[in-house]
Amino acid sequence: MPPAVPRPRLRERRTWTEDGHGYLAELYDKIATSTITTHEPILREAPDLDDAWWDGLSTALDAIATVPSDRVAVRQEYLDRAMPQYLGIPIDTAVPTWTTAHGDLHWANLTGPTLTVLDWEGWGTAPAGYDAALLHSYSLLVPDTAAQVRHQLAHILDTPAGQFAELVVITELLQTTTRGDNLDLEKPLRRRLSAITR
Repeated sequence: MPPAVPRPRLRERRTWTEDGHGYLAELYDKIATSTITTHEPILREAPDLDDAWWDGLSTALDAIATVPSDRVAVRQEYLDRAMPQYLGIPIDTAVPTWTTAHGDLHWANLTGPTLTVLDWEGWGTAPAGYDAALLHSYSLLVPDTAAQVRHQLAHILDTPAGQFAELVVITELLQTTTRGDNLDLEKPLRRRLSAITR
């Protein structure tokens, strides 16, 4: 990752196979700064984050997107199956633009007041705007912060690719509600779905 991405230093990385399964272990520096949420990815109260934090996040997402990778965070085959099923509408599932993404960008993986991006095991290619869309969706219970995410990351979200990424994230999170997770996000996700597709 480029230096513009504030993350813990990777100290050691090991891969191995056992009983037909592949494993990856990574050891990073310990980070003492607190994450913005501690027990879940959903934001429930507005964080106190300054302009430098938001600028750093925007710069980091732009930098991550430029990293070449053969790792995969989101698969086209999943979108072909899941988007019509969970969005409940006919939809062209072809991803307009692929870029590299963190793949799990939510409030429990971000520190404040100093920005560090944590939890890197899932990074890889995803629809352009995926990280910004995921952070926005996990902010929907705090409308002021959701609006701030949209404002600060407008260059990513307010594009056709960004809107498609939102539909991808909405698909994933609506699927989790069928397993009993993220239930309080279901109504705001459906409202956002209606706003995008109307």
